[in-house]
Amino acid sequence: MYIQSLELSNFRNYESLNVSFSEGTNIIYGDNAQGKTNILEALYMISITKSYRGQNDKDLIRFGQDEAHIRSYIMKKEIDYQVDMHLRRGKAKGIAINSQKIKKASDLIGLLHIVFFSPDDLRIIKDGPAQRRRFMDMELCQLDRKYLSDMSRYNRILEQRNRLLHDIFFDQRLADTLSIWDEQLVDYGMRIIDRRSEFMKNVNEIVGDIHENLSGGREHMTVTYEPDVTSDQFAAKLKKSRERDIRQKMTTAGPHRDDFSFVDNKIDLRQFGSQGQQRTCALSLKMSEIELVKNIIGDNPVLMLDDVLSELDSGRQNYLLESLGGIQTFITCTGLDEFVKHRFSIDRLFKVENGQIAEDNGNSIAGK
Repeated sequence: MYIQSLELSNFRNYESLNVSFSEGTNIIYGDNAQGKTNILEALYMISITKSYRGQNDKDLIRFGQDEAHIRSYIMKKEIDYQVDMHLRRGKAKGIAINSQKIKKASDLIGLLHIVFFSPDDLRIIKDGPAQRRRFMDMELCQLDRKYLSDMSRYNRILEQRNRLLHDIFFDQRLADTLSIWDEQLVDYGMRIIDRRSEFMKNVNEIVGDIHENLSGGREHMTVTYEPDVTSDQFAAKLKKSRERDIRQKMTTAGPHRDDFSFVDNKIDLRQFGSQGQQRTCALSLKMSEIELVKNIIGDNPVLMLDDVLSELDSGRQNYLLESLGGIQTFITCTGLDEFVKHRFSIDRLFKVENGQIAEDNGNSIAGK
């Protein structure tokens, strides 16, 4: 699969944009705060339906405007797809695939598989469990529509249960209704735990060899899923923690508290790994994500590297760049020195300046 083109209207700092991409490597360079990352963000939106920066739709609309449009053409297994997204202040986004409106934004997820790597992802290892759960969920939701549905339902039930716990704290008579939400939470929670366990097992089968190659054979990492509770014990733990939940006015057991670890020679790299080791772990994890998508969907994902190469040393840069054969790749950077130095093959080169984009020959191709 690959992205053929992108059109923007009043998105971020782009009044208008119409640009075509190569199936190979697309380099987007320019100074900071010129709009490079905004292009990747728009492409990410047509895959995941949300900004990877976690911002609201209204924040993506160009200043002074009431709406924005994103249109992209995608080729997947020899079939053309047109995706249109309409963002409006104070209203839900509208999405159409091949000019047919879809009922739910989540119906778009899974059409385009993107592996996105930014400097923030280097914190997957050393930051808290929420960052690691987000990694699991974002990939699983792209690969498994059943998981996406189960996760959505679980989160809604969790929110309702927490709201009830808050009310029970002030009115104990409401406690009798808690079992209704417990049953549903356990039902969907068990499915999530089992699917995450399978996912992390698949990742672990891939990530070890990648990490060993990245570290020059010096490190042998394993990834271990650490569920807050196993699926067969969830109901019992939820019941046991009921009084504590009421006191704290929140659900203290379940997959929303899961984590996973990175271990090398019995050392937990989350806590005791050096900065270099933690960066290697993050890169290994992202590269294993690419291989996992290939294995499951039988096609290459689209890879996006947002100003991440400058965060890696030359050895890790080389290993990453040499692994990109056959994958459509988008790379943003402030300069071209690292690519010239490593004799990197560039299929299309774009320069971004103040919301305008031009090809490497200097002729403006889009934007105003």
